[in-house]
Amino acid sequence: MTKLQLVTIPARKGKASFAAKGQHVRIVNTHGNQVVDTWAFNRADLGEFMSMEHTRAQTAALFWNVGDTMLSNRRRPLLTILSDTSPGIHDSLCAACDRYRYQLLGCKEHHDNCTDNLHDAMAELGLVEPETPSPWNLFMNIPIRDGRKFEFLPTVSKPGDYVEVRAEMDCVVAFSACPQDIVPINGGNPVEAHFAVFDPR
Repeated sequence: MTKLQLVTIPARKGKASFAAKGQHVRIVNTHGNQVVDTWAFNRADLGEFMSMEHTRAQTAALFWNVGDTMLSNRRRPLLTILSDTSPGIHDSLCAACDRYRYQLLGCKEHHDNCTDNLHDAMAELGLVEPETPSPWNLFMNIPIRDGRKFEFLPTVSKPGDYVEVRAEMDCVVAFSACPQDIVPINGGNPVEAHFAVFDPR
């Protein structure tokens, strides 16, 4: 396969791209410690988007494997997982961080956040998302304890680990290199990540 043209998701910021039906999208944890909030929207109607709630109900699972399909909020296939070189630890429970999250964590000044990053990334494409869906938090390590509680822990990925998915409809994919540096999900050091949208060979 031709060498992938990787796009940088800048540290603490977001990036979005179009992906046609059948194209592959690879999301790379370049340095190994970075959580990447991930969204997908129906390109023809941004009111339809990848839904953690609907996917959990369909799969009866909190964590997904190669071969599983991510559903939209209209219960239609949107992305299918093709490969995952990481340990497979990703989060489907937590909402994207926002200014209010950081206020609750004690921030008095502005703090970069995934909600704003999504908006800015979509705006670069001339788009406005109707809401901020709960993201698929790739590489985010949120172990569940005693069936009720969970913790925020650093990723268990290594540099270069990636998740690759196939677009099941023409869509817009968006990513945020999560800027969280108060709880340890990024090892205290948010950094850049990368992605590529490409035609399979």
